[in-house]
Amino acid sequence: MIVNIILILSFLVAINFLLLIFSCNKTSKKVDNRLPHPIKTEKSPTLVSSQLRTPQLAPTGS
Repeated sequence: MIVNIILILSFLVAINFLLLIFSCNKTSKKVDNRLPHPIKTEKSPTLVSSQLRTPQLAPTGS
């Protein structure tokens, strides 16, 4: 009985490692040597708010 459980668990662990090996995303890192395109900036009208700016809250993770 214990031998059957050990064999089943070892088989499942082996399958898990095989799935882990073959499911990895293998992406090649390509270097982009092109120059970045210049960004055209247009002057936009400045909006003045009558409200006070509130500080941004930090994420709590909950």
